[in-house]
Amino acid sequence: MTGRADGIRIGVGLSSMGYLLAGLGACVAVLARDLDESTGRLALLSSAFAVGLVVVAVVGPMLLRSWALTTVLRIGSLVCAVGAVLLALAPAYGVAVAGGLCVGLGGALLVLVAPLVLHGPTAAARLSRVNAVASATGILAPIAIGAVDSLGPTGRLALLAAVPPLVGLAVLKVKPVDGQPDEPLSGGVASTRTAAVAVALGWLRVVLAVGVEFCFVVWAVARLLATGLPMATSALLGSAFPIGMAVGRAVGPIHWRTWSPVVPGGLLAIIGTLLVSLFDSPAAVTIGLVIAGTGVAPLYPVTLAALVATPGPNPTRLAAIGALASGTAILVTPAALASLARLADLRTAYLIAIPLILALIALSRRPDRREALQPAHGDTLHRVDCLTPRAQQSD
Repeated sequence: MTGRADGIRIGVGLSSMGYLLAGLGACVAVLARDLDESTGRLALLSSAFAVGLVVVAVVGPMLLRSWALTTVLRIGSLVCAVGAVLLALAPAYGVAVAGGLCVGLGGALLVLVAPLVLHGPTAAARLSRVNAVASATGILAPIAIGAVDSLGPTGRLALLAAVPPLVGLAVLKVKPVDGQPDEPLSGGVASTRTAAVAVALGWLRVVLAVGVEFCFVVWAVARLLATGLPMATSALLGSAFPIGMAVGRAVGPIHWRTWSPVVPGGLLAIIGTLLVSLFDSPAAVTIGLVIAGTGVAPLYPVTLAALVATPGPNPTRLAAIGALASGTAILVTPAALASLARLADLRTAYLIAIPLILALIALSRRPDRREALQPAHGDTLHRVDCLTPRAQQSD
């Protein structure tokens, strides 16, 4: 893969994955109805995706040492396509969970490969285009699921739209790419203890950022359903959060004085969370989802950029640590929200996002956080932006 073909293939892969992930919340609600399961039990769908991220975080670097990047990209695309088919056609709970696991494994491989394929002097411009397309595609998923569901057949069939591009990406013959950047992101060499502390803090920040984001990705449609809206309308309005995410990522991180962009983004996300939680009007919840999405949008890219810019460790290893952080967050926070919802109700449980955001702000409020975001090599910050799944990630 060379030049323009790199951007096209990575764009196709991340956009298809972003479509599937953005539709996850609506898919959970539709599956609960179709399979006569509780939405709490179907929270395992997001857990299955998280397991995929954790597995790839462990074995990904080893795969990249053994196989060409194009091989890993093909495998990830094909596994993700299989997962989409299983989710769309699942006749039983176990099949749906297997589909979520396949989407997680395949999508995590795409996330790991993307910044290694799109490197070099023109990476910033190419990744900006890829992220823009992926964000726009993510908006379509809840809308498509709601539209198909309103026509009669289950809205899950809308997930099949991601299958043809993923299969095409898997079978298209291209020249293998064996090279990948392996230089550290900083010219200096940090002490082992200092680097370990920096990586641990960076990992925790990514966990908090992804945890907040997936609370909304998984439970937004269920929250709209709880206001009394029908399934199709809830799925359609579920696009409010990815729309807010797209707006936030189009605007980019907001810098105010020496504060980290996490601070204004986090405060905006808190305002949106309060609207979603404290009001039971569909209009207020929808507006809250848009505001929350706008505020949440920069949290993951900014925290992951800081992690990958940690001096010393290899960027491939740091990207894998970022995937591990994402997997940890997706395993824990949506499930914790579901547990709280069983004890109280979903609107009250949504308040779990606020302490997560406050903890992230507290860990990111130091002025030197902004310095950590500056790429040590010209395009580092732009490279890691493509890791967002609602883009998204994806996000």
